[in-house]
Parts: sequence; structure tokens; C-alpha cells
Amino acid sequence: MANILDGLKLSKQIKQEIKEEVAQYVNKSFRPPHLSAVLVGNNGASVTYVDNKIKDCHAVGFRSSLVKLPGNINENELLQEIKKLNEDKDLDGFIVQLPLPDHIDQEKIIMAIDPEKDVDGFHPQNFGKMALEMESFLPATPYGIMTMLKRYNVPTQGKNVVVIGRSRIVGRPMSILMSRKGYPGDATVTLTHSKTQNLQDFTKNADIVITALGVPNFLKGSMIKKGAVIIDVGITRIDDSTKERGFYLAGDVDYNDVSEKASWITPVPGGVGPMTRAMLLKNTLIAYKKNING
Repeated sequence: MANILDGLKLSKQIKQEIKEEVAQYVNKSFRPPHLSAVLVGNNGASVTYVDNKIKDCHAVGFRSSLVKLPGNINENELLQEIKKLNEDKDLDGFIVQLPLPDHIDQEKIIMAIDPEKDVDGFHPQNFGKMALEMESFLPATPYGIMTMLKRYNVPTQGKNVVVIGRSRIVGRPMSILMSRKGYPGDATVTLTHSKTQNLQDFTKNADIVITALGVPNFLKGSMIKKGAVIIDVGITRIDDSTKERGFYLAGDVDYNDVSEKASWITPVPGGVGPMTRAMLLKNTLIAYKKNING
């Protein structure tokens, strides 16, 4: 039976470390770190994410603020709001909660964010620096996975890694980070996606499988080799009237089947998700330290 890569437990530990570091700065009369979120419209999932991020901020001693905007805001008005946040000296970082309404050009909005305040790590400048192994903000989910591998001492050097999914938020950055020099990294990476033929030919030979596909229970035990490390980024809400909340959350991995063969596995929920939230705080702390140390 596989060992569990417990993101919930690890994220609590990381948040405690951040809290202690923030307290040291505040005790020296520095202002606390400040993270802001921009929420356009009333998408239920987005509202929940932002609420959780605000709770996280309070838990570690950050100041948080919310810029709540109507769903029918026009692009220029949103760009004006971003300009204000870029120019706010007492703000260390901010996120624009995605997805945005259809009438707004997401690319244009991401491009408008000051890369120094882009704690989501989505700006092309940060992405490019990451690819060139320069210091930058890493996208929160890949950063969380890298931190998890490191803290649990999962070997990556020379390992065969298969990434399923090529999104710019998870799959693509993950493939870059795992092949970078140093630990965790130095792996041989194959990036697979919906058009990959005979996907299991790749996953069966993988030492580490990172899946971010969004297809519930896609990865079966028959698709992996014994002792593989499995990182499940997928999270899908499945309606189920027998559950108290009326739904349950499923990952890309058929957990019961795969955990019989894997050496390490992330649960869903409680694996990658909490680490993503913790890394957003970590990126904000990095931005804050740059700010107050000049």
C-alpha cells in the first residue's frame, strides 16, 4: 500500500513557518505582508477560492484585501483597477481570480499585472524566467508539488517522469521544473496530453506520474508500474445525492486501485490543493521581503 503525500499536513507546517517569519518582521515594527484578490462576477467556485485565500492570509498574519467587481465590468475598467494595484506601494502581491467573464481578454489582463506582484506566477515574464532557470515567481500548483517532493525526500534525479496535461497553469510548468538542474529536478520528462497515442505506454514506464487532466478516475493501477510515485492534480465535482453536500470530489487517479501499486500517492482532496494555497502565501512572502529589504 502506498505512502501518502499529505498536502494538508505539510501545508499546515509551511503556514506555521510563514506565520513565525511574519511575526519576526512585525515585531521589528515592519508592516505585515499584504495580498489582494480581484474577483470579477459571482462564479461560485471562484468565490469559495477567494474566501479560502483570505482565511489563509489571516491565519499567517498577512493583511488581505478583496477587490470585488461586477461581472459586466468592461475591460478598460478592469485594467484601471489593475493599474491601481500595480501602483500601490503597500501591496506586495495580488491575484486576478480566473476564469474571467467571456467578454474580457484574459491574456490582456495577465499581461497588465506587474510581474513583481504576480504571485500567481502567470505573467509571461515570470514563466520565461522560470524556463531559463532564473529567479521568478513559480505558479502556485507546480511550486506546491516541487515543495512536496522535496519535503518528503522523493528522489527525482534521473527519474522518468510523465506529466499528463499541458495547461500553462500546471502541466507545462511542471514539465519544465522537473527537468531543471538540481533537486527536485534533474528528471527525464515526457509531456503527454489528450492527443497522445497509447498513453499507457508512457505511464507504465514512469517512475513519477503527475496528472492534471480533469478526468475523474482516469489513471488505473494497470497503467502504472509497481513503486511509481503518483501526483494527482485533477479535481472534479461529481454530483451524488447520497452525500451530505450533494457531491463529492474526485481526482484523475483511481485511488483505491492505484494505491495498491504506487510507492507514494497524493489523496484528493487533501493532497495538491492545500499546497497550492500555501505556495501563494509563500510567493507573497517572497515579494514582501523584496519590498521591505529594497
